Amino acid sequence: MIEARETAPPLWQPLPAWQREAAAAALQARARWPHALLITGRRGIGKRILALHFAQALLCEQPNADGSACGRCPSCTYVVNGTHPDLRLIEPVERDDEGNNPTPVDTIVVDRIRELIEFTQLSTHRQRAKVAVIVPAETLNTAAENALLKTLEEPPAATYLILVSHQPGRLAATIISRCRLLASPEPDPDAAVAWLSAQGVPEPQLLLAQAGCAPLLALTLADPIVQRERELLLDELAQPERLAPVAVGARIDAYGKDERKARLADVVYWLLTWTSDLAVVGSGGAPRFNPDREDALALLGARVARLKLFRYYQTLLGQRALLGHPLQPRLVAEALLFEYRAMFAR
Repeated sequence: MIEARETAPPLWQPLPAWQREAAAAALQARARWPHALLITGRRGIGKRILALHFAQALLCEQPNADGSACGRCPSCTYVVNGTHPDLRLIEPVERDDEGNNPTPVDTIVVDRIRELIEFTQLSTHRQRAKVAVIVPAETLNTAAENALLKTLEEPPAATYLILVSHQPGRLAATIISRCRLLASPEPDPDAAVAWLSAQGVPEPQLLLAQAGCAPLLALTLADPIVQRERELLLDELAQPERLAPVAVGARIDAYGKDERKARLADVVYWLLTWTSDLAVVGSGGAPRFNPDREDALALLGARVARLKLFRYYQTLLGQRALLGHPLQPRLVAEALLFEYRAMFAR
């Protein structure tokens, strides 16, 4: 998906305003910090940032009275620079032999967890703690989950695991039961818009709407290429009779081989948000994701049958689940668009 394209964000980022209160409350109980913490919530609201904020606090050599990191000691500097020897970040990303060129993959494999277990058995470099952050935890394959259980049950002293999950329902019950749960706070729209503005995002309110009020996803959507493709696609979706699925497929094929699957993910995302808005507008509501297309959605929402729309949405969800598998992006996009056009056939 579009969200997954953020494969290598900075290791450390400042804590957004909507997380500060929850982070402070959690760190007040630092003396009773759990050996395993599971942070849950929607994708794109900053759970990874929150997890790394906690990691920095646990590794800080001169923590503040409230348990937060001082931001000045050597350990804090190492975390900010992504070089702390007692911190491990486990993500579904593969890198080349030199540790560069991150490429997203479907799963976190067992070898990554075996490396993590070896890390937990070592002595600390800075004599504070060892921290591992796993994000998103639901991408652990079955063998990796099983390998992690032993460390979750009997972690070495001063070793902390922080798991982040967008979809905790996909995690094994044995993993969840061994963690303390923390629901990540949802962003206030005003705070989210202010944060996006500070990142230099143009039209932050519109971008936030497109992302369903998920600010970090909105930051990804701000990519000019993503926005250009959105405009082209939504122009065609607004006029189903003139929609040319083959032309959209050709635009996908015009990108390099490595980019085609990302372009397909974009098409699926925009179709999901457009279809969701059609259902809402057809029932008398206002569009959530595409407020700049309200007039076109109102015209189409009055024409499409609810049952057809629901079935099409289910098809899109099924296709989204397959995006990590080998696909012919052009053919998949064309099939989805032909089906969309058929919903409006007279």
